[in-house]
Amino acid sequence: MNGFLSRMTLVVSVACGLAGSAWGGEAAPDFSLRDINGKEVSLSSHKGKVVLVNFWATWCGPCKLEMPHLDKMDRELESKGFEVLSISTDDARASSKVKPLVKRGGYGFTVLLDKDTTVVAQYNPAKTLPYNVLIDRGGNIHKVYQGYNPGDEVELRHDVEALLNSGE
Repeated sequence: MNGFLSRMTLVVSVACGLAGSAWGGEAAPDFSLRDINGKEVSLSSHKGKVVLVNFWATWCGPCKLEMPHLDKMDRELESKGFEVLSISTDDARASSKVKPLVKRGGYGFTVLLDKDTTVVAQYNPAKTLPYNVLIDRGGNIHKVYQGYNPGDEVELRHDVEALLNSGE
């Protein structure tokens, strides 16, 4: 069994606590956060799209390795109804590093700030990073991904494309 599948077994266990219910198929808890430019963005405003909610931090090496792949997917699949909402879990002191990191990387996806970790507490109480929640067009959690190793983006893209093509 490859590393991704064995991590998914752990993710199923961890995600069972998400929103106090069984993993997958549950409504994703709505949230509103400010983006790096101060604009308020809510998850509910993206209903009808396939959304990947990505939790990361500026100090997280695997998070930074994953970001170019998420950006590429966001750019290539945006016209089909896909969007990445990338949530920085950096606290108020470290959040000043978020915007420069995003600009340096040239990332085009939406970057939100969760300085007091209210959203990460709902989705990822263990605060594992990176942590991704794939949400279908109906606003339901389809799958949760914990951690990142090179190559994981292939499975993630496959899952995103399957959701985009299924109409879910």
